[in-house]
Amino acid sequence: MESKHYSQNITVQYCFPYINSSCRKEVRTGPAYIFLFFFLSCVSVFTVFLNLLVIISISHFKQLHTPTNLLILSLAVADLLVGMFVMPVNIMQLIDSCWYLGEMACTVSLVVSFMSASGSLCSLVLIAVDRYIAVTDPLLYSMKITVCKTVLLIIIGWSFVLFYILTCLYSNDHLLSSEIFTSCYGECVIYVKYSWVLVDLVVCFLAPCSVILVLYSIIFKVAQRQAKAVKAVMTSVMTSNNHEAQSSNVSETKAAKTLSITIFVYLACYIPYYIGSLTDSSLTSSSMVWTVFIWLINITSSVNPLIYAIFYPWFRASVKYVLTCKIFVYPSSRLNLFTKHV
Repeated sequence: MESKHYSQNITVQYCFPYINSSCRKEVRTGPAYIFLFFFLSCVSVFTVFLNLLVIISISHFKQLHTPTNLLILSLAVADLLVGMFVMPVNIMQLIDSCWYLGEMACTVSLVVSFMSASGSLCSLVLIAVDRYIAVTDPLLYSMKITVCKTVLLIIIGWSFVLFYILTCLYSNDHLLSSEIFTSCYGECVIYVKYSWVLVDLVVCFLAPCSVILVLYSIIFKVAQRQAKAVKAVMTSVMTSNNHEAQSSNVSETKAAKTLSITIFVYLACYIPYYIGSLTDSSLTSSSMVWTVFIWLINITSSVNPLIYAIFYPWFRASVKYVLTCKIFVYPSSRLNLFTKHV
């Protein structure tokens, strides 16, 4: 039974009053929900704006066409999908629990939501592998990791994500029958078999996150050794070739440390979601606790560009050109954005 205070803030109606099988509609009103709606809408716009800046910067400036930046671009595309499609849908369902857009839009919305989340994780795994090779073998990094190979890996990664999502929906009969999506008319909820919850936990969280954590633990151990080596070398005479190698190591290590912040923010926000998925077979729920879990995931898409802005001088420099429309000047794509190695 709902408390008296809760009933005063939620008016129970029906999504489609003239249809007997209509779902009950929960319209959340009051100043707190109006403020929440405004705040989350600003977060959505903010997310789209920042990730567009990342995408435009890396796409436009040829100097940024590196394997690592292409992986960051892939991550930004996934974050853009969250801000452009996932967040608005979640805001709409937070204020009004009904789904008015039909079954096809419901299916597309769920696929986009799962693809953006899985695409982010896939990009983070590839970033971890890229940083591992760059730090442990910096002299051969440019030979092992090329732009063409990176593009191919990104395409394969996103293709696997789409295949996995369609397989999941097919196995749970969501591609065969729309009846399972809804227990009443005006609802968009996907119900997943508990066996698939466990499979998803392993495939989309435990396995990739274990790979990420192992790789970054190795990276930081190598970084510690390199820091000691650099300190020792600074007190002695060395050749120019050795100096170049050490500088490369320091640069790659710094980049790895910066990107590791993105990794750990991602993990911290996703852990509550997957813990909750083990106790609830529904992947979308109207409960407030589950809403908080989902928005923790969404917020990572807003945080990633901020991390780039704080730690990457090239991003700050490129943003100035984008916002002042100087990118429309012909030679702007060949400008030097680096004042120092990052």
